[in-house]
Amino acid sequence: MSSIAIFFSVVAAVLIGAISPGPSFVLVSRIAVSRSRRAGLAAALGMGVGSVTFATLTLFGLNALLMQVEWLYLALKVAGGLYLIYIGIRIWRSAAHDLALDAPVTPSGGSVRRNFWFALGTQLSNPKTAIFYGSIFAALLPAQPAPGLMLAVPLAVFAVEVGWYTVVTIAFSSNRPRSLYLGAKLWIDRIAGTVMGALGVRLVAEGLPRHIWR
Repeated sequence: MSSIAIFFSVVAAVLIGAISPGPSFVLVSRIAVSRSRRAGLAAALGMGVGSVTFATLTLFGLNALLMQVEWLYLALKVAGGLYLIYIGIRIWRSAAHDLALDAPVTPSGGSVRRNFWFALGTQLSNPKTAIFYGSIFAALLPAQPAPGLMLAVPLAVFAVEVGWYTVVTIAFSSNRPRSLYLGAKLWIDRIAGTVMGALGVRLVAEGLPRHIWR
């Protein structure tokens, strides 16, 4: 298979993974609908940076390390799960708070930076992302990829992730979704917080030794 064919196969697999619902989708859509389009775009960028970080590290052997050093993978699962639980609690507790959606948010404002780092932290909190990229790369990349392919793949991962979450941001920051959100904010936020917390609990449960649950 040519490098071009391999490249587009990887892009297709990454896109399918990106559009699958998960904590990243919940976070970006909520930021876009509850804050501003600019805040959502900052979160989309954070997701892209987190993904390209995992993709690059995986290309250089992070996936092999996590598979060989089981305790490290389990520890990262627990830490990531606790972080998602923390996010879920924050969302749940803020569910009853009113929003000032008409407040301006400038590119230099702390809100944009906070949303970027919040999204980046969420993306990096799940070590399964590294395993996901490791599985794709192991299945689709040759044993010795061409240098151009090694450079193009992380750039493609970044473009796909940022592109997808930009689409999510634009869709959820439009007037209609925002008005629907305001009308049902309490329950939407509580559902979002519950989903985030449940995903976190699942990660923690998978990371803890089996005998603890017996």
